[in-house]
Parts: sequence; C-alpha cells; structure tokens
Amino acid sequence: MTNGRPAARMPRVMRLVTRYWVVSLTVLVGVACGVLVAVRLVEVATWAAGGYALVVAAGYTVRMIRSLLAGRVGVDVLAITAIVATVLVGEVVASLIVVLMLSGGEALEDYANRRARRELDALLRRDPRSAHRYTAEAVEDVPIDQVRVGDTLVVRPAEVVPVDAVLLADEASFDLSSITGESMPVLKGPGETVLSGSINGAHAVHVRAAAVAADSQYQQIVALVAGASRSKATVVRLADRFAVPFTVFSLLLAALAWFVSGDPVRFAEVLVLATPCPLLIAAPVAFIGGMSLAAHHAIIVRSGTVFEGLAAARTVVFDKTGTLTEGRPQLLAIRSAAGFNADQLLAMTASAEQYSSHVLAASVVQAASERSLPLQQASGAEEHATDGVLAQVDGREVAVGTLRFVASHANDSKEAAIAPGELAIYVAIDGEYAGVLIERDAPRANAGDTLRRLGELGVRDIAMLTGDAEQTAAGIAAELGIENVQAECLPADKVAFVASCTERPVVMVGDGVNDAPVLASADVGIAMGAKGATAASESADVVLLADDIGGVVDAVLIGRRTVRIALQSIWLGIAASVALMLVAAFGFIPATIGALLQEVVDVATIVAALRAARPARTRT
Repeated sequence: MTNGRPAARMPRVMRLVTRYWVVSLTVLVGVACGVLVAVRLVEVATWAAGGYALVVAAGYTVRMIRSLLAGRVGVDVLAITAIVATVLVGEVVASLIVVLMLSGGEALEDYANRRARRELDALLRRDPRSAHRYTAEAVEDVPIDQVRVGDTLVVRPAEVVPVDAVLLADEASFDLSSITGESMPVLKGPGETVLSGSINGAHAVHVRAAAVAADSQYQQIVALVAGASRSKATVVRLADRFAVPFTVFSLLLAALAWFVSGDPVRFAEVLVLATPCPLLIAAPVAFIGGMSLAAHHAIIVRSGTVFEGLAAARTVVFDKTGTLTEGRPQLLAIRSAAGFNADQLLAMTASAEQYSSHVLAASVVQAASERSLPLQQASGAEEHATDGVLAQVDGREVAVGTLRFVASHANDSKEAAIAPGELAIYVAIDGEYAGVLIERDAPRANAGDTLRRLGELGVRDIAMLTGDAEQTAAGIAAELGIENVQAECLPADKVAFVASCTERPVVMVGDGVNDAPVLASADVGIAMGAKGATAASESADVVLLADDIGGVVDAVLIGRRTVRIALQSIWLGIAASVALMLVAAFGFIPATIGALLQEVVDVATIVAALRAARPARTRT
C-alpha cells in the first residue's frame, strides 16, 4: 500500500452507503437485475425489480400520509404514482430509474442540510453531566444536579468545570473559549470565580461550588440556546412550494392522455416525465454551491435553508460592543474622587480588572500598562457577570463595574456626566466611591456603509440591542443613524425583542456569549466569530470568520443569489418536464426513454444549480 488514504476513506464511504441505503440498495438491485437479464432470467428480473420498486413506493406512501396528516404537502405523490404506474404496465427499468432519482435527490438534500445542528450539538455535548465531590471518606462521582453550593469539588486535567465555582488551590489555567471566546488560556488565582463550561488545564484543581447547576453560566446558556432552537418554525422545503400546482397539472395531463388514447401505458409515460427530481435536486445543489461560495468569502453557512432567510431578510438587529463597534475601547479620562489621584485609581482598577475576561477590563489593563503603572496581585477576585469585579488588592476591597454594582459597595457613588457614545467604569475602594474611568468604543469604520447597503437591499428595519447604558447606546446609534435602540438589555430581553419584531425574517448579528440565546432564536443568527469558538458562533446559523461587519452584506447578497439560482433551476426543470410531458401525451416517448430523458433534465438542472458555486461579486 503506497499510502493510507484509500483505507482512511473507507469508513466514510461505508457511512454514506449505510446512511443513504435506499440509493445503495437501488443500485444493487439494478445491477442484480442486469445480471439476471444477461443469463436470460428476464421474468425473474422483472418481478424482482417491480417488487422492489413497489416496496419503496409503499414506504414513501406511508411517509407521505404522515406528512399530509401533519399539514405538509410535498411532491412525493408524483413519484409514487409514477413508480406504481410503470410497474403495472411492465416498464420496470423506468420504475428503478425513478426510485434512484427520488432517493438520490433526497440524499443530496440531506447532505446539504445535515450540518445544521452540528455546532449546537457540540455545545450540548460539552454540557457537563457529573462532578467529582469530596466527602468525608473520598471523592465520589455525583450527577451534576446533586451538587450544592459550598461543596468542594475536584476538576481533573482537561475536564469541564461542572458548575460556577471559586478556585481553592493555587493558580490554575483555564480554557474559556466556549464561554468568552478568549483564544488563550486564562490564569486564575485562589478565590477567583471559575465559570462552568471552562476547561481545566494540565493540573487537577480544587474548587468550591458557588452555584447549583441550574443557576450556573454555561447551563443557562445551553438551556436558552436549546429552547430557542426548538422554538424555530419548521422551514418549508423550497420544492414543496410548487408541489400542489405541479402535481395537479401532471396528474390531469396523464389522465387526459390515457382517456384520449385509451391506453394506460400513456398515463405511465407522462408521469415518468413528471417525476419531481428537478424540484428535489435543484435547491440542494444550489445551496451546496452557495455554502461553498460563502466559505470563499470567510462565511460559514450551517444549513442550506438559511439562504432563504437571508434572501428575504426584512429586519436586521445588531449587538453593539464588538459588532457595530471595534470592541477595543480607549481610555479618554480619569475622574478621581477626593482622596484619590488618577494614577492610583487607574492602578487599583487595573489590578482588579486583570482577573476579568470582559473587553472593558482588557482596555483598563492596557491603559495602565501604557502608563507603566505596576499592577498588584489580588488575594481574591470575584467576577459578577455583566456587572463588574470585586477584588482584594493590597489588602483593600476594590469594586469595579456598573454604577448599580459599585453603588451596592459604596453608598456615596454618583452617576458621571458623559458625552453621547462614551461609557463609564465606576470604582469603589474600601466601601468609598473612588471615581470613574471614561472610555469610548468607536464604531467600526465600515459600520455606517454596511447599514446603508442593507437598506438598499430592502431591509426595512435596523435595530441595535445592547446591555450598555441608554446614553452610551444613544450616542453610537445617532452616529450610525440607527433609530431603533434598546439599551440595558439582558439576554432574555434580547430574545423577547426579536420575538416581537413584525417585519420578518429577522437577522440577528452578535459576537458575545450573551448573544447566544438571541442568535439561536432569530430567524437567522449571524455571529462575528473571528475571535474564537464562542457560544455565540456555536448557536448561530452563519459565522463570519473575518472580523468584518461588512460580511453581513456579503451573506445577504450570497443568500439572494443562491435562492435566485435555485428558483431558476427549479423553473428550468419544470419547463423541460412540462414540454416533454406534452410530447409523451401524444405517445412519442416510451416510458424507459422518458425516464432516461428525465435524467437529461436532471443533469441540466444540476448544471444550472451549480452556478451558485461560481465566484460572484459581493460588496462593491
């Protein structure tokens, strides 16, 4: 053996053979019947092929009835009728060809959509199920829902932290990529909070449970994402929209040809050419091509049906920080209270913020580094998600974060006057208000152009959702020309807002862990995934690999082009089938020849649909 590639491919080939077993079995039956004909067992081959085709037709009939009872009308009735009719008139070769094309078209469609839940399933699989809890005697494994606040747990190397906890041991490294998108491991010290879903480094650590499973960060995100995903309406298969008119027309034409000619074979000859293979194949092939083209533009589309939502988008909702803005805040001013100087305030704030994964914390630490201010190690630090950080620095308690959070530690805290678009980081030291840091996170350079292009593409409503204060949000919105602004939003508020939108489909664009639920609940969720494998990108339908908001416009343009090509290909298949059916109605096309001609129509449909994969102009 020259290399291991053929052997490596075999398991995948076998998976495809077993997954699409109807296609595989149909080919096998066709080959077997060909052998029987070659040894002059024509009657046996006829019975075998006809019996197999009828069994397949019976299976599709059961499925069709279930779909009808569920209120879904498809094009399977044409294929079933064509299979039965060709068997009854002795055209078994034609019946096998119809079975192959029907099952092959569905296999293509399944292949195009099979990745739809892959990343969400990966998120759910990482949801920890058990924990190692210390007892008086030893360590025992318990279900995660039996962990109580205060329990001492051990997290082994490379294991997922089961619940929100406080680190008890020495410093330890954790991979937070599934929670915050931080691509590098984060060092945590004793007393710091470690969020559930974090992956431990190379050494076992001891932690104290700070929350039960239901209240822990990762489990709440998983529950919201899974619930929102389940609540999405079922997407109607593109071909099924043409099912009723095409089916009625085909059956009436076939019946008329039979009635006029008095020959039942004429009925089968017409229906063979009415098989819905072009309808079944066109959209999946176009969607696969669109997914390939999108990938060339650093856009990952998880499911072919997502293109329909992108193409018809009427509302686009944006997160602010890191999506419409650069996500790299710059320190503008330090306003220290009486008794504190600016450098002292910045150094103490940065010493506390170095234990936070929030983007604002990184900007504070960077500002202190630029001023060569030494940072103190904290003897204990606790991060309160979306609120701030409480740390013990050089024997002093430092609270950093929102006004609400800091005011709970210092009664004399007061709201700072800030200009539109600016944001404030409040600080209290030893229960006394110490001052405020003023920062600004500028809009992306192409944010305004992106919004303008979306409007030109027919998007009727553009909104911005953010957890920031009203004044901060209003300034950025005014700068970008956004009128619909929702500030101080929690994750649940964002989900509720998207659900309330009347102009649908709704596209949601975000990048942070708090965006994961709303990305999953929107008709189409787009994640700015360039900064790592965040929970946001795992719950989105589309992931922009490049840190470029203009990719939203590219995604919409590719979606529109893909759907347009799919529809053109469907109409091409319908037109060709109708023309051939009219010829067959006059008895000029035998059933087997008709089935082969239908193959030609299928090839033409596929070639037309493959145009979706060709390079196309996106943004100008």
